[in-house]
Amino acid sequence: MAPRTTPTGQQDSAGRSALSQQKVGSTRTLHTVRDADGQVTSLVRRTVLPGGLRVISERLTGTRSAAVGVWVGVGSRDESATLHGCSHFLEHLLFKGTAERSALDISIALDAVGGEFNAFTAKEYTCFHARVLDEDLPLAVDVLGDMITSSTITAEDVEAERDVILDELAMHDDDPDDVVHNLFAEQAWGRTSPLGRDIGGSEASITALTRTQIRRFYRKHYRPANMVVSVAGNVDHAALVRQVRRAFGRNDFLVGDEPPAPPRPASRAVRVRPGTVEATRPFEQVNVVLGMKGLTRNDERRFALGVLNTALGGGTSSRLFQEVRERRGLAYSVFSFASHHADSGLVGVSVGCLPSKLDDVLAVVRAELARVADEGITAEELARGKGQLRGGLVLGLEDSASRMSRIGKAELVYDELLSIDDVLARIEAVTLDDVRSIAAEVFGQPEILAVVGPA
Repeated sequence: MAPRTTPTGQQDSAGRSALSQQKVGSTRTLHTVRDADGQVTSLVRRTVLPGGLRVISERLTGTRSAAVGVWVGVGSRDESATLHGCSHFLEHLLFKGTAERSALDISIALDAVGGEFNAFTAKEYTCFHARVLDEDLPLAVDVLGDMITSSTITAEDVEAERDVILDELAMHDDDPDDVVHNLFAEQAWGRTSPLGRDIGGSEASITALTRTQIRRFYRKHYRPANMVVSVAGNVDHAALVRQVRRAFGRNDFLVGDEPPAPPRPASRAVRVRPGTVEATRPFEQVNVVLGMKGLTRNDERRFALGVLNTALGGGTSSRLFQEVRERRGLAYSVFSFASHHADSGLVGVSVGCLPSKLDDVLAVVRAELARVADEGITAEELARGKGQLRGGLVLGLEDSASRMSRIGKAELVYDELLSIDDVLARIEAVTLDDVRSIAAEVFGQPEILAVVGPA
């Protein structure tokens, strides 16, 4: 008998979990998964603390680890032109020290218990995360709480980290894959749009950012209502809530009755611009991204697009891999992708090839996209795409860090948490007609082409 998932969150008239209606201080159980004997194997619970800070956890039986993440609803698209790169700059600076801990103290605290500790900045959110033994979870929560609420952001740290970030930007500029995807986004959304700009900033913007600007950005966006603390593994939710209260209670951070911030609004779709853009770099290969406008994050057709993307270029049995690499030997690497944001999205194909094969690669990719737009995919490809998506989803959630990311991101950007069974059911419900319809709509649009390589 398969595990049974019991969703216990209330649903509103639109079918979404009414999480935003939860009162401060209350705890709700969102999902319970039981095995064939009725024993609980997974339990997802949610608490809203003062100030609107959300704490969500998934208790997994049979594990000795715990992963914790602090998700902040701010990313590069929240920056003006003068603040370009500020989110990423701030991510670096929060590791530099607090009134209680120096940068070395922060590093030692997690290293001493064998923990993993890092952070990343995206276009719409920032995440600070750690993975430790279950017994060391209180330490990880305390370190993260100290960093988030009490960073000193000194002038000396700003200047030291400025050089580190400039080195990081130079490193990415030497990576052809990074360069071509940044160029693709810039063409799609425009250099004046925050979505079209590089997450890390530019040499000019990072050089010009001041400590005052960064501190103001910090105070504006790093508010409890704009944050989610997510934990997965061998965790007791009630004990976790107490730990978060202590760790994030510094400097009166958890004060006020502000409700949790809703997901980023998508009232108006961001315009996507077709066109071609090229950049010359002294690389051996030509790197290409060819794509079109995609779907927004909440578009219910994203499951059909996921199946289509997998069949088209999601693995070694996909159409593009077989046609471009196996049959014709035109490229070593070829894959398709779909990215989703609150009010925009992109789909595309990424290829790296020798300069002499560029024209042939583009001809084959365009022909395959046109064929899929006209004919859809076969029943065999549909079944294979569903199977690959299901397997990738389940296998990708075998560790506590993946589970933490799933519930944290869902809480921050969706305001609902679909159970794994719900997601699998939506994948299984995709039909050939669904795929054919979305293929015709997406791949029938004007193309965006980015090319990076030698002159």
